[in-house]
Amino acid sequence: LTEAEYNFLKVMATAGKVIKCRAAVAWEPSKPLVMEEIEVAPPEAHEIRIKVVATGVCHTDLYHLFESKKKEGFPAVLGHEGAGIVESVGPGVTKFKPGDKVIPLFISQCGECRFCRNPRSNLCEKGWSNERYDVMSDAISRFTCKGKTILQFMGTSTFSEYTVVHEFAVAKIHDLAPLNKVCLLGCGISTGYGAAVNTAKVEPGSTCAVFGLGAVGLAAVMGCKAAGASRIIAVDINKDKFEKAKVFGATDFVNPKEHSMPISQVLAEMTNGGVDFSLECVGNVEVMRSALESCIKGWGVSVLVGWTDMHDFSARPIQLITGRTWKGSLFGGNKDGVPKLVNEYMAKKLKLDEFITHTMSLDQVNDAIELMKHGKW
Repeated sequence: LTEAEYNFLKVMATAGKVIKCRAAVAWEPSKPLVMEEIEVAPPEAHEIRIKVVATGVCHTDLYHLFESKKKEGFPAVLGHEGAGIVESVGPGVTKFKPGDKVIPLFISQCGECRFCRNPRSNLCEKGWSNERYDVMSDAISRFTCKGKTILQFMGTSTFSEYTVVHEFAVAKIHDLAPLNKVCLLGCGISTGYGAAVNTAKVEPGSTCAVFGLGAVGLAAVMGCKAAGASRIIAVDINKDKFEKAKVFGATDFVNPKEHSMPISQVLAEMTNGGVDFSLECVGNVEVMRSALESCIKGWGVSVLVGWTDMHDFSARPIQLITGRTWKGSLFGGNKDGVPKLVNEYMAKKLKLDEFITHTMSLDQVNDAIELMKHGKW
């Protein structure tokens, strides 16, 4: 058989049928994931079933499992930072075909709603994120296990060997893209990089501060450098992360634990009044305020990037009245930019390999979560 004939036969063997496969199921909050055999239904109209080849672990997975403690969002299959190959498509799908390499997107782009039609936003009214931030999943799922419906986390669920995603939440990517690398563009790298480039709109010659040096923060550092920032201050309480930040373009390093004064004052002294741009990549409301206060009055821009919906944040009005701008960034403001980022990586204009610290099997997902929980990456 030719390769094309072989692939056709593989598709015919599973298309239109329920697929039984392995997945890491989160049955309840604050408990380890359990490897289970789940049933993945065929895609319905305008849906795509994807064989997941690679996935990353993101702090938002940890947030849902350990921090938000909302039982309504369980049982679920977590994971939202993946890449795979189209196994089959449902009725009405014309832009994708079996064999296409794709990245599922946790932020949909229907192309029709008022947000999709507005170039200033990457939000969408038709995906799970429009009204279900509390449970972080759509009410509809193609997963079942032991007779129970299993929610699809953030509409994607990449901790499964197969998943079903609506066609408006899938990005087709280059046929030669290495899926074990570009999977990271499903969330963290796109989020941090885009927050600097698309949301903050970092300017050449500017001074920036990035709070938190996880994958999102490191990607924000990379975005600041790509935008032409002349000085990039990396802020983290774990000094072991500074060497990695240097790889992505950080020029200065500050550990808040080594200073008795507020970090905003430290940065103000370092920069003659404050930075031009700051990006908070932790998901901590106190750090969000510190990032704002670290910006220079008059024109400073501070961007909230870290995910949380648990606490209120605050600031004094004078901090904004004097000219600072405080804004947020979801998925780095990326609207249709993921395929472009894949191409930039393949052209060696974007770093991805440097973000990878461990390569593990799906069976080791709990070990991967523990590594991330304790900052052992």
